[in-house]
Amino acid sequence: MFKNLLLVKPVSPTPEVDAGEHDHGPLKGHGQLNRTLGAKELLLLGIGAIIGAGIFVMTGQAAANHAGPAIMLSFVLAGTACAFAGLCYAEFAAMLPVSGSAYSYTYATLGELVAWFVGWSLVLEYLFAASAVAVGWSAYTNSLLQTLGLGLPAMLTSAPFTFHSGQFQLTGGLFNLPAVLIVAGVTYLCYVGIRQSATANAVVVAIKVTVILLFIGFGANYINPDNWVPFIPANEGGDKFGWEGVVRGASIIFFAYIGFDAVSTAAQEAKNPQRDMPIGILGSLAVCTLIYIIVSGVLTGMLSYTELGTAKPVATALEAYPKLTWLKTLVELGAIAGLSSVILVMMMGQPRIFFAMSRDGLLPPMFGTVHPKHQTPHKATIVVGLVAGLLAAMFPLGVLGDLVSMGTLLAFATVCAGVFILRRTRPELRRPFRVPFAPLVCSGGVLACLYLLSSMGWANWALLAGWTAVGMLIYFGYGYRHSRLRAARTSSS
Repeated sequence: MFKNLLLVKPVSPTPEVDAGEHDHGPLKGHGQLNRTLGAKELLLLGIGAIIGAGIFVMTGQAAANHAGPAIMLSFVLAGTACAFAGLCYAEFAAMLPVSGSAYSYTYATLGELVAWFVGWSLVLEYLFAASAVAVGWSAYTNSLLQTLGLGLPAMLTSAPFTFHSGQFQLTGGLFNLPAVLIVAGVTYLCYVGIRQSATANAVVVAIKVTVILLFIGFGANYINPDNWVPFIPANEGGDKFGWEGVVRGASIIFFAYIGFDAVSTAAQEAKNPQRDMPIGILGSLAVCTLIYIIVSGVLTGMLSYTELGTAKPVATALEAYPKLTWLKTLVELGAIAGLSSVILVMMMGQPRIFFAMSRDGLLPPMFGTVHPKHQTPHKATIVVGLVAGLLAAMFPLGVLGDLVSMGTLLAFATVCAGVFILRRTRPELRRPFRVPFAPLVCSGGVLACLYLLSSMGWANWALLAGWTAVGMLIYFGYGYRHSRLRAARTSSS
């Protein structure tokens, strides 16, 4: 049985796919995803996922509770780890332009059991990310409604549970209604088609980048350098400030970088994946890291980091300056649009991971069906929307964000290891994009991700262990027995 768990999915050199051409591979006869995305759409897809939660939601909490003004260093640290992982993703995505992201890459290098573990971690990553960002979207939406005198009661904008000192506690809220509504709307958009989703994302990206540039331009005039002193506050115990806090801050905001992972899930819908995937992945990572560092500097310069621990830190900073009330309203509108695009990309990515796992037999066939008209994994999209909406309605931002970061870091570390392994086991494979200095980059990516993981608290590890246990029950209860790779090996032997 142990040998069966390590079965590796065969990898064949991928032929070039010209614009508009379908590749007829193992999915022939089962419906094809539609190749409609070019380099520009993939770049915007990545920016749409990366710029959003990190700036509009998580930056303030990470600064207030862990890193202080040194949140800028946290972004540098997280961006460095992502740069290593991004290079590895680019090599895999150009070589294996299929849906499934890190799951598909791991299946080709480390075997079925590890692939399932990574796939299940990606479920954690995408599902919880969509839910966490929906909670932030709710905070900005209600802030705008309050400005207009239409604010909703607290019981309809907050989760009924909070997580403190390793325990869930009741808050008195009923459920987060705006978060549920945005998840429902995005689910419908993803259901009707990738082209419609990508077009909507391009419009939203333009809006939020404009708003962010306005915040940088006008906010810079209100920076008080005293707010940056001390740059790294003295450690108060555990991961509260000091270098430990900088590392913890990097792990908190890390999930904002999963946008280039989302780009890789759309590889089977790219017109020319060998050329366009590296552009989308590396381009979006470079642009967004620079923006994050600049915005975090302006944010902590405008207002003391101790006052930024809200679900809407950018709006909170602007509230301190009455002359910028007009900009606060624009930021709220931009955040609403920007966070919508993040939810959109997450909700596009997760069904396509289910799609790949189902086609391998590890999940029921319903997750691998394609809508005959819209050419989307429609049933998987509905399931993802229902679960994401429930999580957004019931759980607080902190719990969701930490779990997303853990799933992301595990997936990134595995991809970095996979590139290194495949270079030695299958050196003959055609690689349209090659990681430069692969031994250094791959090992650096693994170590950086594990280093950030080490900053997580025991409660987060306990939740991850529970999630992993549920995944293993599903794998051994269904996936192991229905694996198409195992069935093919058995019939041929």
